[in-house]
Amino acid sequence: MNARPTENPPAALPGLLPWQTCVDALWRALACCLHPRVVFLSLLPLLLAMAALGGLAWLFWSDAVAAVRQGLDAWSLSLALLAWMDTIGATAFRSVLAPVIVLMVAVPVVVVVCLLLVAALMMPAIVQLVRSRRFPGLVSRHEASVWQSLLWSLGATLMALFAMVVSWPLWFIPPMAMVLPPLIWGWLTYRVMAFDTLSNLATPEERQALLRAHRVPLIGMGVVTGLLGAAPSALWALGALAVVMAPLLVLVSVWLYTLVFAFSSLWFAHYLLAALNDLRQPPSTTLQPATVGLHPLPAPPHP
Repeated sequence: MNARPTENPPAALPGLLPWQTCVDALWRALACCLHPRVVFLSLLPLLLAMAALGGLAWLFWSDAVAAVRQGLDAWSLSLALLAWMDTIGATAFRSVLAPVIVLMVAVPVVVVVCLLLVAALMMPAIVQLVRSRRFPGLVSRHEASVWQSLLWSLGATLMALFAMVVSWPLWFIPPMAMVLPPLIWGWLTYRVMAFDTLSNLATPEERQALLRAHRVPLIGMGVVTGLLGAAPSALWALGALAVVMAPLLVLVSVWLYTLVFAFSSLWFAHYLLAALNDLRQPPSTTLQPATVGLHPLPAPPHP
């Protein structure tokens, strides 16, 4: 009687969270943050951002603050708000309102520029580092053009900026201020990092399959990095002192954001390269050796 081959165990249902894989990629990313190449790459976007911010602040800071102050003075609603603040003894708020508005508009733009710098400068080097150390046999089957990567990042960035602008009034509500920015930046991080990790290795079909099968854990990783990215915003809780130290705080914030993005790029690289390597493995089939029932032949007759 022929025995049937044992059936393969059912594949994991799509949408389940592979937390063990996420945790494995997490501690590997933390260890790689100490690699000298990663340290250097994390400082390079900071130096570029410092030069850009310094030039913008030197050229446009005073004019921007003056323009915002002039606009507030010409707006009847802001005049009523400032008059009410004067009646409750918050006269000092009038002098810091315009700089605070300029900073609230400038900081998201700086963060977006920092993210794009990380995606353009750090991501290819980090993916190559993880690939050479963990998956040297992972071959490249497709290379997306620079324009495809830029358009993908630009589209996701514009959508995130639109969400930031639309939800900006809700930031004055304390619970929403702690929830909305991490969610928006987490979604943006997931979209940019996932594409840039796979752009020079996976085919479009493989990339779509991975993003579809691992959407939930990838969004979860993006939200976690978004929460980490919200930590530098605590520097702006210094009140009026934050306005005085604005140039220094902007640079420190950019550096902290850069570190968070460097860690997130490592995390996504370890996770997605492992997923791509598993996707390219041939399906394993476990067969039990067939057992054929043989009846003993009758003994030959004795002569």
